[in-house]
Amino acid sequence: MSAHPGPRARLAGGLLFWYAVLGGAVAWAVHLLAGWGVDELTCASGSDHIGGVPLRAAVGAAVALPALATVGALLAAVLLWRRTHPPSEGEDRSVGRGRLLAVVGFWSNLLFLTIIVLGGVALLVLPPCQR
Repeated sequence: MSAHPGPRARLAGGLLFWYAVLGGAVAWAVHLLAGWGVDELTCASGSDHIGGVPLRAAVGAAVALPALATVGALLAAVLLWRRTHPPSEGEDRSVGRGRLLAVVGFWSNLLFLTIIVLGGVALLVLPPCQR
């Protein structure tokens, strides 16, 4: 058994790493575009349905799905942090950088989850299509 992972494992690990670091930020951007955009465009058209789906259900999905993606990124950051260890003297410093990015990913994903939830509260509590 080799000590180095194969190219597919390295690709999957790299994608999981960047999802752990940037997943919450991307989910927040999707939330902003989908949630607020759908609300504004639907109200501007004078309707309260999107293809037969009530506006509240569409906005709820635009809040819940990015929030779930952010929770996944948060868990991936915790997994990344647990799988890395502080580098010892003479060890490759990239492990320490990976651990630092896991901590940054954890706190930023927690922040983005809070922003998504509070933005969702604003979208779902305030009545849509206020004129």
